[in-house]
Amino acid sequence: MADTTTLTDTAPEPAEQGRGLLSRLYTGTGAFDIIGRRRLWYIVTGVIVAVSLLSILVRGFTLGIDFEGGTRVQFPAADGVETSQVEQIYTDTLGADPVAVQTVGSGAGATIQIRSETLDAGQASSLQTALFDAFAPQNSAGEATPDAVTFTDVSETWGSQITEKALIALAVFLVLVSIYIAIRYERDMAIAGITALFFDILVTAGVYSLVGFEVTPATVIGLLTILGFSLYDSVVVFDKVEENTRGILHLNRRTYAEQANLAVNQTLMRSINTTVISVLPVLALMVIAVWLLGVGTLKDLALVQLVGIIVGAYSSIFFATPLVVSLKERWGPVAAHTRKVHAKRAEAAERRAASSGDAAPSGAVSVTKDRPESAAGPRAGARSGADGPRAGARSGADGPRAGARSGADGPRAGARPTGKRAKKRR
Repeated sequence: MADTTTLTDTAPEPAEQGRGLLSRLYTGTGAFDIIGRRRLWYIVTGVIVAVSLLSILVRGFTLGIDFEGGTRVQFPAADGVETSQVEQIYTDTLGADPVAVQTVGSGAGATIQIRSETLDAGQASSLQTALFDAFAPQNSAGEATPDAVTFTDVSETWGSQITEKALIALAVFLVLVSIYIAIRYERDMAIAGITALFFDILVTAGVYSLVGFEVTPATVIGLLTILGFSLYDSVVVFDKVEENTRGILHLNRRTYAEQANLAVNQTLMRSINTTVISVLPVLALMVIAVWLLGVGTLKDLALVQLVGIIVGAYSSIFFATPLVVSLKERWGPVAAHTRKVHAKRAEAAERRAASSGDAAPSGAVSVTKDRPESAAGPRAGARSGADGPRAGARSGADGPRAGARSGADGPRAGARPTGKRAKKRR
């Protein structure tokens, strides 16, 4: 019953419903019932989380060489060199398939990168000779030489150290943020804000799993970067909620949920503008990284930031703030105030229904009964009224004349004038 009442109370007015989408976005008068439909957004959020978790558990992550270790082979790509040819030469030379082969960059700066398991000195020498014989790569001076094929060994311990430090930084960040929000705002907002951060991390990781991009140190850095954006957007909405709900417990006209919905509407356009402005340079970075430079590090960083910005904007509006309202209405003074407001509205609705129900039947009966009499009444009244004025006109005509005579004779008969009359006569 409480949710149904909230939906009714926070529904936009007919004037707001008639306005266009952009007009309602810019006015921010509560035309979008986000808090009242929070169960719908909880379902949408749950579906997104389920898909992300399923992808992580089933597909897993494509860990980069920095996390798994191995050997990276790189040489300049000549015209017409395809990754399938490189894979075939690698397999024929070493008797095993490479982990990944890709072309990085474009034009004269394009290079072929081979990621494989750790190779010993003999395997590296054999592969270097085979690649040189097949493609004759040139060094920076333009000379065809086997030294143009370079090998780099990466230990998996380095990636594990990066992961460990990133997790420690994430834990410290979450603790400090929780303390700040709890002190600056309140406990329920801190819980909602941290839950939204975990949602952002999980969904971003799920998208990485679905797309299949390699998880590199740049990915970890980008993941920590988006947490600040998500938190900033949530704090902006929380600040408006706190402003709108200040002193709400002393008023009985609106509930906490309705004021929070108004706050979300008032900050909705700002969140959209901030998201668009943040996404545009990230998209430009992805275009430059993928189609122009082919730098894998920039591509990984751009993808995690793009996903994180969009997911952070969604969570701050459709998840964090509705969660605050749900926590508030679960227990405490806000829950009691909400029940009180709903009870008063129900009583007022019952009184209106009772008064309208009593007035309508009685009025209908009186009209039906009085119709014959009212039809005869005006005729009789017209006749008597016609005679009445005539008689009254006669008596009125005689009356003033008599009154005028008596009034004229009255003073002559010796009536004493007093007050202003006496002064005038003197």
